[in-house]
Amino acid sequence: MTQSAGLLIQLSHIKKRGVDDWLCLFLSGLMGLTVLLLLLIVAFLILEAWPAIHGDGWRQFLRSDGWYPLEGKLGLLPMFWASIAVGVGALLVALPFGLGSAVFIAYYAPKVIGKPFAGVITLLAGVPSVVFGLWGLTELVPLVNQWHPPGASLFTAIIVLAIMILPTISLTSYSALLALPTQLQLNSAALALSKKTMVVGVLIPAAWRGITVGVLLAIARALGETLAVLMVAGNVVQMPTGLFEPVRVLTANIALEMAYATDNHRAALFASGLMLMFVVFLIALGASKLSKKEMSPI
Repeated sequence: MTQSAGLLIQLSHIKKRGVDDWLCLFLSGLMGLTVLLLLLIVAFLILEAWPAIHGDGWRQFLRSDGWYPLEGKLGLLPMFWASIAVGVGALLVALPFGLGSAVFIAYYAPKVIGKPFAGVITLLAGVPSVVFGLWGLTELVPLVNQWHPPGASLFTAIIVLAIMILPTISLTSYSALLALPTQLQLNSAALALSKKTMVVGVLIPAAWRGITVGVLLAIARALGETLAVLMVAGNVVQMPTGLFEPVRVLTANIALEMAYATDNHRAALFASGLMLMFVVFLIALGASKLSKKEMSPI
């Protein structure tokens, strides 16, 4: 009986290892497909943008004298800085509200309030971007126009985009805070720390990696958003010199002109998409370095 039981245990271990090996192989295949898909997208963008970027052609995109494809002027610099201004501005507005709402739900709100509030934020994350754009166009733009015309401007785009990325920051920060070990709170209580000191000085720094991931996802969505920004930003190709000036971002430019663009004009639009991917890559790299630095032991 003892030998039979031992044999059954060995067989179960072998079966378990076999299942684990198949699962590992399956997940590795999925990861490989994901990497391959990303490489194919980058290769496609480079191939389509090549007529405009080969040799020293890429230098023309760094000009700030405007975007006039029919005249051969393909300066992407005004739209590049407009994209950065809209994305960073929206992040600066949304981050305190998103992180604050996550802290409120996790540590301050009673369950009867916290759960519905979290549900509202989750629902907000699922609202289509065209709905935000429609609200901004019909309500926010006229309101801003009464204050500082024209209503369609960098400021309006920042506000609409901040509302769009706020749920991403809030939900990822909330998940990061919930994932913290309860021992942190117990140790803080043992040191007689106030709740404010515990949250600000201990829990938020400990959850910095997860919060950074949320910020990364938010800025990536902000840079990639098209329709809502197109509807409220004014779509004037110029350097963003003021909050209330109309601007055009790279994604909106691609959406507006790809349908009729040809030759170098079309290649320049693909080059702008390649530029956006490069910026997102740099943001991801910076966030990774920042999270590693914050998590390293002192």
